[in-house]
Amino acid sequence: MKRLLSTATLFALGACAFAQTQLPKISFGVENAQSQGDVATSLQILALLTVLSIAPAILILTTSFTRIVIIFSFVRSALGTPTIPPNQVVIGLSLFLTMYVMGPTYTKVNDTALQPFFAKKINQNEALERASGPIRDFMLKNTYEKDLKLFLDLRNEKPASPKEVNLTSLIPAFIISELKTAFIVGFYIFIPFLVIDLVVASGLMSMGMMMLPPSIVSMPAKLLVFVLADGWGTLVTAILAGYR
Repeated sequence: MKRLLSTATLFALGACAFAQTQLPKISFGVENAQSQGDVATSLQILALLTVLSIAPAILILTTSFTRIVIIFSFVRSALGTPTIPPNQVVIGLSLFLTMYVMGPTYTKVNDTALQPFFAKKINQNEALERASGPIRDFMLKNTYEKDLKLFLDLRNEKPASPKEVNLTSLIPAFIISELKTAFIVGFYIFIPFLVIDLVVASGLMSMGMMMLPPSIVSMPAKLLVFVLADGWGTLVTAILAGYR
C-alpha cells in the first residue's frame, strides 16, 4: 500500500513538473502599436469578443429556438407539470432540435462563406454578405408578411427584392412571427387537456367529491392520454414539419 502511494505521489509530482515546463502560457497586455496592421488586428479581436458575448442572443433570435422552447413550455403547463421535464432537459432538447432545423442553413453558410474565407478566396466583407444570405432566406420563409410589412412601413423601406430586406427590420419581424406561431400551437395543445380537466371536474362534482382537487385526478389522465398518443413524437414531428 505504501509503495502504491509513493508511486502515485511521484507520478503526480512528475505530472506537475511536466505541466509547468510544457504547457503554454497565455497573457494579455496593452502595448503601443508598431503598425496600422496591429491596430486592425486588435479591433478585429475586440469585434470578435463582442460577437461572442451576444452569441446567445443571436442563437435565440435568429433561429427556430424561440418557437421550440415556448411550445415545450406550453406542453408542461398544459400537462400540469410546470417543472417536469426540468428546464435543463427542455432547453437541451430545444437546442438539439434547433441544430437539426438549422443544419441545412448553416451548411450553406459554411460552404458559401466560411470555407472560401478560410481559403483566402474572399475577403471578410464578402464572407459576411454571403453568410447573411442563407440566414435571411430562412427568416423570410418563416416570417409572416404582415409582420415584415409592419417594420418596413415604420422606416418607409421598400426593398425591390427579398435580398434587399434589411436585417434590422427582418429580425424583429421574424421574432414576432415565431412568437405568434408558438402561441397558436400552444392554443391547440391546451384544448385536449382542457377538455380532460372539464370532464374530471364535472365527474367529481356529480359524485359529490367537491373537496378532492380535480388536478390530482386529471394529471394521471392527461399523462396517460399524452403517452398513448405518442405526444412527444407527434409534437416534435409537427414542429419540424413547420420548418420544411
